[in-house]
Amino acid sequence: MDNNLDDVISRLGIDRAHLAARHLVRHEEAAELVIAEVGADGCEYLMRPDAAHAWQAMKTAAALDGVTLIAGSAFRSIARQIEIIEKKLAEGRTIDDILTSIAAPGYSEHHTGRAIDIVSVDVPDIEEAFEGTAAFVWLKVNAARFGFVMSYPRGNADGYVYEPWHWCYHPAV
Repeated sequence: MDNNLDDVISRLGIDRAHLAARHLVRHEEAAELVIAEVGADGCEYLMRPDAAHAWQAMKTAAALDGVTLIAGSAFRSIARQIEIIEKKLAEGRTIDDILTSIAAPGYSEHHTGRAIDIVSVDVPDIEEAFEGTAAFVWLKVNAARFGFVMSYPRGNADGYVYEPWHWCYHPAV
């Protein structure tokens, strides 16, 4: 897998020095996944069992406070990550531009089954405007109680754009 992934990264035009300079870490795909949520459109959002349990607990707690949390994206395979990048390249975007908002294949927290992109009724798409929602305010105050951390705040060291919707489960060790 690593040799094949290295070939794919090269084929996509991703500069290894750029990845190293950003101190990005490779993430393996989750070995076990469960359905964490089924969207209104029938889409199944998969997560690791422990992350899915924490997501459900957090979602329930938010609902008790009158806040609705909605899954917008969860597990994403390396193959799917490649497809997304190839589509953006076909649209004429540069790889450097793409890598500010999409992780290189093998480097996405979504591969781990611990990451979830959260949307709300007010902002149903994955966009920066999510920071103005009650859902985001609730997450900032409460997500850590459930093991979730916003991975990419403004000015993050990984070099990604600000992603107020992207939260990753970090189980207590």
